[in-house]
Amino acid sequence: MTPIATTPFSATPIAAGYTDLSAFGIDPWWLVLLKVLAVFVFLVVTVLAAIYLERKVIAWMQMRVGPNRVGPLGMLQSLADGVKIALKEGLIPAGVDKPIFLLAPVIAVIPAFMAFAVIPFGPEVSIFGYRTPLQLTDLNVGVLYILAVTSIGVYGIVLAGWSSGSTYPLLGGLRSTAQVISYEIAMALSFVGVFLFAGTMSTSGIVGAQAEVWFVFLLAPSFLIYVISMVGETNRAPFDLPEAEGELVGGFHTEYSSLRFAMFMLAEYVNMTTVSALAATLFLGGWQAPLPFSLIDGADSGWWALLWFVIKVWGFMFLFIWLRATLPRLRYDQFMGFGWKVLIPVSLAWVMAVASIRAFSNAGYDGLTIALVTAGVIAAAVIVVALRTRIGTRPHRGDAAAPRSAGSAGSAGPSGDALDPAPFNPVAGGFPAPPLPHQRAALSRRTATPQRTASEEAPNA
Repeated sequence: MTPIATTPFSATPIAAGYTDLSAFGIDPWWLVLLKVLAVFVFLVVTVLAAIYLERKVIAWMQMRVGPNRVGPLGMLQSLADGVKIALKEGLIPAGVDKPIFLLAPVIAVIPAFMAFAVIPFGPEVSIFGYRTPLQLTDLNVGVLYILAVTSIGVYGIVLAGWSSGSTYPLLGGLRSTAQVISYEIAMALSFVGVFLFAGTMSTSGIVGAQAEVWFVFLLAPSFLIYVISMVGETNRAPFDLPEAEGELVGGFHTEYSSLRFAMFMLAEYVNMTTVSALAATLFLGGWQAPLPFSLIDGADSGWWALLWFVIKVWGFMFLFIWLRATLPRLRYDQFMGFGWKVLIPVSLAWVMAVASIRAFSNAGYDGLTIALVTAGVIAAAVIVVALRTRIGTRPHRGDAAAPRSAGSAGSAGPSGDALDPAPFNPVAGGFPAPPLPHQRAALSRRTATPQRTASEEAPNA
């Protein structure tokens, strides 16, 4: 579908700058409907399987049993939970903005399904005698379409928190807005290197450009930045700060119940599947067979390609589960600081390096593949070191020379920084808010005001 050329210095494939999309838009209506139904069923079944496997894998990692009652080995537990939550009473608290409150789950879940329209599942196959690609449709800007559609989903989270009329959902919605904006910038920058090497933004064209070598080997920093960003984009642990139960009860969906709550959970798992499929498409060759299976003729042709695609997607789904089982939740200031101060600057520097190497390769210079791989290793090392420095290490309690009282000016906070001498009133703005690391909470009225004696409390004779 995509004309492929090779550079003088390596066998790295480079698309000619365009993609043949003539195979799309010519299917009969019944075949389009069949593809839509197949994508919907695939996503729903993936969500049910992901919920079950997440509970079983986390239980195995934490030396527990997990679901084992409903169905053989507990395999029907996800279905039973779905039926149970559907039969629960759907409560609408007093004081909510009812139209927006009811619309928010719909806004969250529909874009999650729409993003899968341009994901390639495989090459052209024969379905009831018709030759058609295993993909619903494709665009010249297919990856930008995915970014645009998934960005709409955050409106559902924001509107859910705002319309609930409660403090904690509002804080969760605001957190999600800042989180998605911050990490979507880094995610979009990680795609630039892929566009430069593939010569197209079409998902099928990007898969075709990886026929010789996958982009995960040439663009390792882009892959690492994308993996970190996709976890933050989907609000998954350890970046599940918009719904942190220790701080915000349940976050933006605290006031939701029954099917409306289930729609938020459905949107979360579908988004996990979408970003996993996009990672496989952009960096792991999409539906192409990995080594050593790629050495077998016809290993990634026909319906076999669907098997490799599903395996790659579930590899990233397992990564989500693994992170949730092993890593604690980050502080919000650490998470946002890492995105703005580390990921985005490293992404910009890496884009400049890739663009320069791309320009030299087009000019016919040799030996630039080694330079690209070396620059990628250095950039990846910078990200890992910065992550360990900013998040992994914390000052020990015994590092301080002499402890100071909590109320003294200039005392050390949890992060080792000097506290603001001015007291912080957590309810000054009408909504309770936790202090920042450099602030200290003001003493409560009960502790600040000396207790009155019984004789003072007695009325005057």
